[in-house]
Amino acid sequence: MALEQDSTLLAVSQPQSLYAITTQQLEAAFADFLTLDVAAGDASSDTIATYRYQLHLFVAWCDRFNVNPATATREDIKRYRHFLVEVEKSKPATIALKLSVVRRFYDAAVEHGLMVANPALGIKPPREKRDPAEKITFLEKSEVEKLLAAVPTDGSVKALRDKVLLAIMPLLGPRTVELHRASIEDLVQQGDNLGIRVEGKRNIRIVPLTPDIALALMNYLEARKASGEVLELSSPLFIAVGYRAGGQRLSRRGIRLIVDNYLKQTGLKHKPGRTISAHSLRHTAGTLALRAGADLRQVQDLLGHADPRTTSLYAHVADRWENNPALKIGIKI
Repeated sequence: MALEQDSTLLAVSQPQSLYAITTQQLEAAFADFLTLDVAAGDASSDTIATYRYQLHLFVAWCDRFNVNPATATREDIKRYRHFLVEVEKSKPATIALKLSVVRRFYDAAVEHGLMVANPALGIKPPREKRDPAEKITFLEKSEVEKLLAAVPTDGSVKALRDKVLLAIMPLLGPRTVELHRASIEDLVQQGDNLGIRVEGKRNIRIVPLTPDIALALMNYLEARKASGEVLELSSPLFIAVGYRAGGQRLSRRGIRLIVDNYLKQTGLKHKPGRTISAHSLRHTAGTLALRAGADLRQVQDLLGHADPRTTSLYAHVADRWENNPALKIGIKI
């Protein structure tokens, strides 16, 4: 009798057979995780889209190599990592993201009682072999001035918009997605000072505008009103112009295209050993601010970095050249 009771308890405590679990059940558990757990239940649409896409790629890999996601082993996850390294030629940071999504996928399965263990636990991405500071590309102060000088002065909505964008990005360093999301209601005035409330990866912060940039932004908004647009609190701060998307919220791709256009026009896009992108303007803000004597903590707050070590990379870039020990030797060739 006791043996029968023990057997019954054992059967109840075990999850359903892994072979009976479907990929759809696992994905449903992951969908709950995305809604309830990522960023403490407040993940951005971009983050959720990234998680879903990365999971789609993992499931596609499983289908291709006849791996049942419900019965995947640590060896299978390692094979996936090997595939990313050898076939996809993915960078360590990309592999880290992909493995993180797979690990959380199985975390959700375990939490929902679909699996008893997470096969992706402890499987790490390859180490980054290149210098972390190498990926930081930026413009010099004179190059930022050259970029700004390239914007027409015809007073059009487009020219005024471009001037504001090309001033804000290399001097204050917001991300393109933050400018894309910003609306009129995100303008913040404190005394005589104007700022933009932006939503970053993990926080909401205020980007303080310099007096010159604040004036340029006001001129841009006045030009929009003069063109007949009715500005409401929900109106996008930066809009597209032209026949197709005129008046609509400027997309992230649109911002990148505007920046690239001026970079190419001024010959700053490509130089030997350096390619500048819209994200490089964010690096520019951090690097030039630290060079000018700004405090590391101030720059961290300006850029919205969660980890001060990220900000310190900009200081490392500047220090590498300005305090090169070889310069102290004093030998010229």
